[in-house]
Amino acid sequence: MADAALDREIAEHHDKVLVVDFGSQVTQLIARRVREAGVYCEIVPFHSAAEALDSLNPKAVILSGGPASVHEDGAPRAPDAVFAAGLPVLGICYGEQAMAAQLGGTVVPGDAREFGRAEVEVLTESPLFGGVWEKGKRYPVWMSHGDAVSELPAGFARIAASENAPMAAIADEVRKLYGVQFHLEVAHTPDGARLIANFLHEIARLGRDWTMGAFRQEAVAAIRHKVGSARVLCGLSGGVDSAVAALLIHEAIGDNLTCVFVDHGLLRQGEAEEIVSLFRSHYNIPLVHVEAQDVFLAALADVSDPEAKRKIIGRLFIETFEAEARKIAPDGRGAPEFLGQGTLYPDVIESVSFSGGPSVTIKSHHNVGGLPERMNLKLVEPLRELFKDEVRALGRALGLPEAFVGRHPFPGPGLAIRCPGGITREKLDILRKADAIYLDEIRKAGLYDAIWQAFAVLLPVQTVGVMGDGRTYDFACALRAVTSVDGMTADFFPFDMNFLGRAATRIINEVRGINRVVYDVTSKPPGTIEWE
Repeated sequence: MADAALDREIAEHHDKVLVVDFGSQVTQLIARRVREAGVYCEIVPFHSAAEALDSLNPKAVILSGGPASVHEDGAPRAPDAVFAAGLPVLGICYGEQAMAAQLGGTVVPGDAREFGRAEVEVLTESPLFGGVWEKGKRYPVWMSHGDAVSELPAGFARIAASENAPMAAIADEVRKLYGVQFHLEVAHTPDGARLIANFLHEIARLGRDWTMGAFRQEAVAAIRHKVGSARVLCGLSGGVDSAVAALLIHEAIGDNLTCVFVDHGLLRQGEAEEIVSLFRSHYNIPLVHVEAQDVFLAALADVSDPEAKRKIIGRLFIETFEAEARKIAPDGRGAPEFLGQGTLYPDVIESVSFSGGPSVTIKSHHNVGGLPERMNLKLVEPLRELFKDEVRALGRALGLPEAFVGRHPFPGPGLAIRCPGGITREKLDILRKADAIYLDEIRKAGLYDAIWQAFAVLLPVQTVGVMGDGRTYDFACALRAVTSVDGMTADFFPFDMNFLGRAATRIINEVRGINRVVYDVTSKPPGTIEWE
């Protein structure tokens, strides 16, 4: 990890939880629920957990789910030191099975698999359920397992059961070891976050000292210590992450920060102007605005494959940034020595994910991996311990306008992957206008904050239509809007037909080049990738 020293300096101030990753596609959600409960945590792959247990010195451990079968040869295990340390441990799904098997219990292939919604019955009172679940009542949970614990280790007792999982929750209350077969971390288990909070605060007795106020103070001090009087370059992409990173670094070192905004012409309507105005006029931060639209659009003109587009954009961003960095005159203060980036914790997790796990890296964007070594710049990544929601909270604390902080997620390649097929300036202009009208209608309806992400897509087909007395042969536009709690699962937003009619009518009337509008009602179940 390029900035591990800075991470550790911040982490030392907090109670810590170690999350051992067995390869679940939703392990990040465990960490998010822990952070939301005011407790700092880190995720490590199972094969690095022993070292992390020593270096992190956690006060509790959570074992994640995973795709393996405990009873098969070579299945991943938690280090024995986790159970020998006397720490509270919570095992989730595969984590429960691994804990049971390692401590002397038995795990077998289940007679009936459970995937999706289920109900568990609370069999006995437990600190894990305190104030949330009551003995004798049933509660909805989310299951995803084929194997099951059949015999408990010594000292354990059943505390909850479902129809197909008699050991849906188990506990050794004396040693503070707990296991649940269902997934506490996903939104589909409505009380899951409160049960995790019970484990952290009532069982492990951890404080609530992980706040963005504390992080801000500690991060500023750590940046000053790391950077000293050196100069820092920071690449702005137009998104929240790089903007918050730049503001935090500027708070620490002032005008020794220079931002470089590579304007590739793929942003939403008005966003490039907003970035320049915000940093130059509002925050008075030195900013180099590189208008590179022609270069990017020429390279993308005949490219249809979306992954190829991503790679081209990433390569050109790096080349353009590198060229601009060489132009920055030392002006008596010395050349820049550091590169500031808005790398977030999910990027860090992906970079250390164990080989063969299903949690594969799906990013191929310029903010992952840094710039070429030939630039000889050291990295400073002040957000690499944060999740997206934490970055937004920090952005508000730093004074970023709410309209900027609360903006819907926008992929790094921007409109390039919302415009299937070859890219032209004309098609981008059409898409940009349609997207702006769609979002304007959503805001007017008071729905923007109820939607996790909404955008328009210019489909690579042209359809015949009649407008007035003439025949048209124009593009079709698709509208997409989804709700999500965690970004891992999503469902389409149920607009009423009056809204869709208004949005479609405006787009067709006001945007030349579109004669048909459709609404996408695809849902995103766990484990799939959003359509962009």
